[in-house]
Amino acid sequence: MSNTNVIEISGVTKDYRQGSIDVHALRGVDLDIAAGEFTAICGPSGSGKTTLLNLIGALDVPSNGTLKVDGHDLAALGRGGRSKLRRDRIGFVFQAYNLMPVLTAYENAESVLALQGVSDKERRETVMKLLKDVGLEGLEDRRPDQLSGGQQQRVAIARAIASNPAVVLADEPTANVDSETAEKLLGIMEKLNKERGVTFVFSTHDPRVMERARRLVRLVDGKVSSDERKEV
Repeated sequence: MSNTNVIEISGVTKDYRQGSIDVHALRGVDLDIAAGEFTAICGPSGSGKTTLLNLIGALDVPSNGTLKVDGHDLAALGRGGRSKLRRDRIGFVFQAYNLMPVLTAYENAESVLALQGVSDKERRETVMKLLKDVGLEGLEDRRPDQLSGGQQQRVAIARAIASNPAVVLADEPTANVDSETAEKLLGIMEKLNKERGVTFVFSTHDPRVMERARRLVRLVDGKVSSDERKEV
């Protein structure tokens, strides 16, 4: 694991209004995550973990404090800069897969690379190897409705890491699959972390994810209540 911090969070708060109520979703979070970590952010509903993941993913900005991803201060980037950072340096794996239904597995996995202007030859080499790595060799031409839930999530994982992002954010990635499939998906992500050095940050309720994570960050009421690193 590298000593380089991919994520640096200092004194971050996030407030918003829900109807007539002021919600304090995050209340002074301090957290650094180094390159190559396999970290799970967990906590009860309303603890702030999804809000924190959205901030790390440059989908929103803090109300106060500083949040840097891959060395970039999100508040200083502006909307266009955050969009480019999401495209180039942050991979996403969602519980609902979020695949394009009209595209094949191959086309979904290569979509970020196409947006980046990567050549056809390089895209093909990258994506075909990734689909093989996640166990989808031979299924490249199938559309999402021709794939199982677990297979769709494998496509999403391949898409998330195709551009070699600084970090992959996985929001409840095992929520919509059965136990056996969840274990297989976690095994794939663990292997990608160990063999490719991909940095993963999970937001999860799933004890299987928490068990495999090498670092557990627990949030309660918008604050970090514990931060535990496991012996490897």
